[in-house]
Amino acid sequence: MADRNTTQKRAAPGVAPAQLAAIQTEFTQAWQSLLAQFQQGALTPPADRRFSSDAWAGSPHALFSAHAYLIMADAMQRLALAADLDDFARERLKFSVMQWTEAASPSNFLASNPDALKAMADSGGESLQRGLANLVRDITRGRITQTDESAFAPGESLAMTPGTVIYENPLIQLIQYRPQTAKVRQRPLLMVPPCINKFYILDLQPANSLVQHAVQAGFEVFMVSWRNPLPGDQDGIELKTWDDYVEDGVLQAIQVVRDVTRQSQINALGFCVGGTLLSTALAVARARGEDPVAALTLLTTFLDFRETGILDVFVDEQHARAREQQLGEGGLLTAGELSTTFSFLRPSELVWNYVGSNYLMGESPRAFDLLSWNADGTNLPGPFFTWYFRNTYLENRLETGQLRVCGERVDLRALDMPAYLYASREDHIVPWTSAYASTRLLSGPLRFVLGESGHIAGVVNPPERGRRGYWSQDQDAVPSGDPETWLEQADHAKGSWWPDWLDWLAGHSGDWKAARRTLGNRRYSAIEPAPGRYVKVKAV
Repeated sequence: MADRNTTQKRAAPGVAPAQLAAIQTEFTQAWQSLLAQFQQGALTPPADRRFSSDAWAGSPHALFSAHAYLIMADAMQRLALAADLDDFARERLKFSVMQWTEAASPSNFLASNPDALKAMADSGGESLQRGLANLVRDITRGRITQTDESAFAPGESLAMTPGTVIYENPLIQLIQYRPQTAKVRQRPLLMVPPCINKFYILDLQPANSLVQHAVQAGFEVFMVSWRNPLPGDQDGIELKTWDDYVEDGVLQAIQVVRDVTRQSQINALGFCVGGTLLSTALAVARARGEDPVAALTLLTTFLDFRETGILDVFVDEQHARAREQQLGEGGLLTAGELSTTFSFLRPSELVWNYVGSNYLMGESPRAFDLLSWNADGTNLPGPFFTWYFRNTYLENRLETGQLRVCGERVDLRALDMPAYLYASREDHIVPWTSAYASTRLLSGPLRFVLGESGHIAGVVNPPERGRRGYWSQDQDAVPSGDPETWLEQADHAKGSWWPDWLDWLAGHSGDWKAARRTLGNRRYSAIEPAPGRYVKVKAV
């Protein structure tokens, strides 16, 4: 891949004559075939869910427009792939072409969408009125509504595992969950979720809550709940840095858990950027001569940012400098901007799908807990974000062993505790091969597990549903250097990876002890019931 740290000007890209001729020839042949099928009345629906309904099948002109669109989209994508560019520029061109072709689909427009026209006719125009009302609502909100958000709320229908907030500071609340077994494992577990989302992705409804499953399995569980900074907050939250999140967030939470449980070492889990923060914090602790975590779990986590997948199209020196000028000295990166960015990584599923259903069809999104969580975003302090963007995505300095955090040199290779690394095979945010790259950094005994599905759905996969599956090797196997070689040698199992992880965690959690009846201790007493105030703050 080309160097992301430089921005170069160059002439408009070209395509090699032989490749251009081949693309033109195949485009012409496909177009002639389409015209012949249309004239013969032999068009059938294409293998694309956007055009698969009876309304599309029953309209020859709509089918023609669908096929014509797909032919042109394919040609544009092939031209982008054949462009005479370096890898980095080609990926950006492919991303731009993908955005334009997805937006140009005839399913996105009322006049060319037979489903929407039929709904309008059948409802006497009511579907169009509802769609316009949905559009006005979303314009007011500043985002597309993907689910019935009124159906869920943390503390009412989500994040319901019983517990207590026992500590808080300007960055975090720390939740201790109430044991649900007579005995618990000696070594407690601290969960560090991503700070760009609310923690309750790990504690949705009881049936799909990783927290609930861990508590019921006999683990004493603690959770970091990150504060959601708002415009107008007067306590300096918008000035917080990566160092603050490591020191006052992760390391402080670890210390409180150790104090409350009277354990010199605890176990810890980090999810996505929460895993990056957790690993950084543990490397800082090691540099200070401390060893507070006995076993580490990382879920879909970057430590080596060499290959960041589709997100790489946003990463260059010019973007980093622009963000530093905008936010480096303070301010907030908004939840709305983050949400929009992530949605357009998969525009067909997360943008245009809802344009069709919400606005053209006038439908109301169904209630879905995961999408409700996804809509409940958080803002980020500008200095935190700009440091993170430059030092990880742009310069990949975390894996060098030379980056300084909290006054210490961070060397991830010093982390030699047992580690469980989970990745999702269809993850578009943290490509699984990049999560696998952590096996080359961490130096302790490692277990790598690859789940099916994507960044969130792969993680939130309770065993009771019997869905999906995962790949793993024998417990004593040492991950090879090449991820594809590892996958070839791995065994596939049906169902959730959660039991595998809980079994691994039990092996690093010590003997059983009587569960405590009261939460916290004299120094860290109950502040309020879980899930606490911080998680209920809505981004504006």
